[in-house]
Amino acid sequence: MDIYNDYVSRIKAAMTSGETRKHELNLEGIANYNDEINKAFSYNTFRKITPEEKLLPSMQEFASSLNVNANLNQKLGEHPDFVHLKQTKGIEKHYIVSVFIDIKRSTYLFKKYPPETVLIITNTIQRAAIHTCLVFGGYIQRLHGDGLFVYFGRKGMRQDDAVKSALSAASTFTYFVKNDLKNLFNEQGIEAIFTRTGIDFGYDEDVVWALAGIGDISEITTYSLHTSLASKMQAYAESNGIVAGDHIKNHSDQRYFSPVCSRTLKEEDRYIFRIPDRNFNYTQYDFQWMNFLKSLEFIATDLNGILRVKNLSSLSKPSITSNLQPVAVQNRPYNRGS
Repeated sequence: MDIYNDYVSRIKAAMTSGETRKHELNLEGIANYNDEINKAFSYNTFRKITPEEKLLPSMQEFASSLNVNANLNQKLGEHPDFVHLKQTKGIEKHYIVSVFIDIKRSTYLFKKYPPETVLIITNTIQRAAIHTCLVFGGYIQRLHGDGLFVYFGRKGMRQDDAVKSALSAASTFTYFVKNDLKNLFNEQGIEAIFTRTGIDFGYDEDVVWALAGIGDISEITTYSLHTSLASKMQAYAESNGIVAGDHIKNHSDQRYFSPVCSRTLKEEDRYIFRIPDRNFNYTQYDFQWMNFLKSLEFIATDLNGILRVKNLSSLSKPSITSNLQPVAVQNRPYNRGS
């Protein structure tokens, strides 16, 4: 997808600069190996052309077309609606959508590339995930190696809108990994990275916000079955797949969901969590993210089946406003014109 062009170009620059394997070099070459990498595309070079306080240009163009200003001043574990709990040490109940994106197989990069090159590659992929979530109004809760855990939703926002934003972000990033990133990795003759994503939704009564940890070793987090299930469900996803819980399905177009057991042919995979004595059986579903992505107003499919971002200026403005309202609301007060 063209919104990731600048991320792909940086990854490719790192790969082509660090493609020589250490075991192919003689002793003299090994001694000078890092110097040669630094002359080509070092981490310092990467940082100079990839400022932390900005989206990369291709993503910024996408954000601008949505009339959204992504908030890059977030702090991990500090959702702005609940950060005051660090001082009060109190608790609040409020719904949230939890998204766990796990990036797999990055360890294999060390077979071909030196650590500094792997750093650039994995850092860029993670930035792409973070930036995608920020554009769709997500709040980065914590990082898990190459992956990340993200909240969607806030006070005053419709639950359906929070769910749609989460599914939009996860689907867009998954497309990038499955297609754009895979094509690049194939060009370089290496095994492609893939993602597994879990998404679940907890209602007000099911989610407690509170401080976890002590002092500076702390974060504002949620205590909820459905927060825990998001990370658990990603393990049931197929490569570049998204698994979502029953509550997500209830707030979405149900055509995009099928029970995980229909894919695995194992009835025990139908439920992700059960409490037999309460007759509580919570179903997990494969989310048909590609079909969902194609249904979004800002996505078009070209003659080769490749997804592109439409020129939103060519669309009718009232239609844009209604369809992008979930994104704009999540980004207030950063949204232009709010």
